[in-house]
Amino acid sequence: MNDIAAYLLLALRLLMALALFAFLGWALHTMWRDLKAQAQQDSSAQAPPIHLTPQGEGTEPLRFTVPEITVGRHPACEWLLDHETISSRHARLSFHNKNWWLEDLASRNGTYLNEEIITEAVVLANQDVIRCGEAAFRISLESQS
Repeated sequence: MNDIAAYLLLALRLLMALALFAFLGWALHTMWRDLKAQAQQDSSAQAPPIHLTPQGEGTEPLRFTVPEITVGRHPACEWLLDHETISSRHARLSFHNKNWWLEDLASRNGTYLNEEIITEAVVLANQDVIRCGEAAFRISLESQS
């Protein structure tokens, strides 16, 4: 009788271990599926259009729909500004965390937001004025739908 009880206890322990591993597998699978869905949702979120209007006589606004805009004199920049006070890669405008951000890319003459020099990434608001070197432009943000 002792042998039967020992085998029964062993079978019960194995079933409990199997149930525990099945629960852990289900929990990990559920977390993985949720993380994957969140990543797909975040990657499908598009940047709302942004308009950059150079300050000066009769300039037309430029409309960008990309999530990142590099401003500078280098040909790889999304917005080329040919001015001697602008660095090759002067500043970056990027859309993340549901906001447009501005950061200086270690430029020689600095990047200014509403006439205040920036030293770290800052959130942009509608009608802000950005100045890179001596070139200034106004930001117009389209509302997200």
